[in-house]
Amino acid sequence: MIKLVYCLKRKTGTSREEFQQYWREHHGAFIASIAEKYRIRRYVQSHAVGSSLTEIMNQSRGLDGGDYDGVTEIWWDSEADFIEAASTAEGQELSRLFVEDEANFVDFAASRAFFTQEISIVGKLG
Repeated sequence: MIKLVYCLKRKTGTSREEFQQYWREHHGAFIASIAEKYRIRRYVQSHAVGSSLTEIMNQSRGLDGGDYDGVTEIWWDSEADFIEAASTAEGQELSRLFVEDEANFVDFAASRAFFTQEISIVGKLG
């Protein structure tokens, strides 16, 4: 399996609550509706919480404190499976649609995305 990890920063002028509501209720529902067509095996949103623990964690490690508003994780069976899904005419149109929707709530310049291979060390599933 491969996983896309997408660290999201909300658009300027959008409250965290507005960002999370749109992401969960509109964008999340959209991704769920196209998951089978795009060969998505799992989709998870992790919403940042307004906690002093984040600041403490950043300070303890000397991090710059530029926190994200959340993280999206999307799993596919393989890199080839993702490429095949994204390469079809339908896949390209779906990609265009979800990037277009992300533009409503995501600050692309301040966000980051990368593909990973998950290695479970504690709490192995299955």
